[in-house]
Amino acid sequence: MIYTVTFNPAIDYVIGTDFVRLGGTNRLQKEELFFGGKGINVSAVLHELGIPSVALGFTAGFTGEAIEKGLAEMGIKTDFIHLKKGSSRINVKIKALEETELNGRGPDISGEDIKALFDKLEALQDGDTLVLAGSIPVSVPSDIYEKILDHLSGRDIRAVVDAERDLMMKVLPYRPYLVKPNSFELGEMFGAEITTEEDIELYARRLREMGAQNVLVSMAGDGAMLIDSEGVKHRCGVCKGTVKSSVGAGDSMVAGFLAGAAEGDLEYALKLGTVAGGATAFSDGLAKGELIKELLATL
Repeated sequence: MIYTVTFNPAIDYVIGTDFVRLGGTNRLQKEELFFGGKGINVSAVLHELGIPSVALGFTAGFTGEAIEKGLAEMGIKTDFIHLKKGSSRINVKIKALEETELNGRGPDISGEDIKALFDKLEALQDGDTLVLAGSIPVSVPSDIYEKILDHLSGRDIRAVVDAERDLMMKVLPYRPYLVKPNSFELGEMFGAEITTEEDIELYARRLREMGAQNVLVSMAGDGAMLIDSEGVKHRCGVCKGTVKSSVGAGDSMVAGFLAGAAEGDLEYALKLGTVAGGATAFSDGLAKGELIKELLATL
């Protein structure tokens, strides 16, 4: 079973307009609601690919109830911890001449709540996969990813980490099964300017030397690169389409990779991950299974 963890789920309120007039009234041309958070996005795309998962995390208030109800209607199994105070956040994403995001803070998570999460992690069995994705709320210890992997150490559980610089770098000694930075994040991790594919390969291999088993690097319009657990480089180009939004594309790549890896073929996993990421980039929301299949046939 694949488990995903989202510390700060959200309702994404996506609005579209030609331009934003500050200090005045703006008329919207389009508005949509999505239930998000990086781990939830991974679970949603896995569902589109026919792979079951359980979404873990924290919800609160009426917005939390809406998130859980929405995910249930999508067919996604959840096992959230219900916080006693606050409300799950609402993120406003404005699509005009430029994309602008206003992300909510979210509710506070107490030590007691963290303990409840660790209790739920006891349900994981050998051979399961745990996806840790996204940033950490300010109320949560900054080393929480390390604590989770330390808690699970000694068990045959595959950890997948898709997070910002320090969160990812600090978990490398725990030998995560997969880490997925994009090329920009990869440069940030090492304080380097990445300008060539050779640079990407160099620093991806360094992440592997530091402990990651497989390193998957998304390269925007240039596709993706994988340095696998044997040190072999795999490369996949990008599928063709019109980009509508980059939101959730990286999470979709993780989902596609895991779905492909379940068949025991990392070359196919890279291809399916790249296609899933592209399908989301070409969609108003997360990728649908039908579009993923269509694009897969063209790559």
